Amino acid sequence: MFVTVPVYRRAMSEEATNGKFSSSPSPQLTQSAPNVEMAQMTLNESSKITFLDQFRAFSKFGDTKSDGKHITLSQSDKWMKQAKVIDKKITTTDTGIHFKKFKALKISYGDYNKFLDDLAKTKKVDLEEIKKKMINCGSPGVTQVTAGKAASAVERLTDTSKYTGTHKERFDASGKGKGIAGRKNIVDESGYVTGYQNKDTYPAAH
Repeated sequence: MFVTVPVYRRAMSEEATNGKFSSSPSPQLTQSAPNVEMAQMTLNESSKITFLDQFRAFSKFGDTKSDGKHITLSQSDKWMKQAKVIDKKITTTDTGIHFKKFKALKISYGDYNKFLDDLAKTKKVDLEEIKKKMINCGSPGVTQVTAGKAASAVERLTDTSKYTGTHKERFDASGKGKGIAGRKNIVDESGYVTGYQNKDTYPAAH
């Protein structure tokens, strides 16, 4: 009786017998994973926004002729407001005082770093924290509103129980609009006295 052995099994047996068989994966397979990982790391690094990138973007904000190499006090204040760096501790008065030390309407990237360093030391604020906020504040003019705040604002504006004056009269107790009855005084010409409770309850014969 003959037993058929699959070709690939025979080949494996021969390799094992000759000492050529190895359980280690192919060099191609071992190298592919690190290559993919390195490519992904490179992509992530290139997608990161730097402080210089933001400086260039805000130095062009509102000025189509700007080359992105110099920034004005106005542009700087807009940037710092958007990044929430300007608050109760650091005001536009503070930024104005420190900016005017350079005696120029526009300052370079190098001078701007000196400006921030001087401002941070004077106000006793961490410089790196300031820069981190300014890097992560988004593109110029972008207003970041959280979903929670937006939802609460809409809820507050649509709560009819808080309406006053003529606006309050346009809705019933459940918050449903009364339509035209809530906007105009409609004259009752039925002949009944206002507030009469038994209207239309008597037979037509009367």
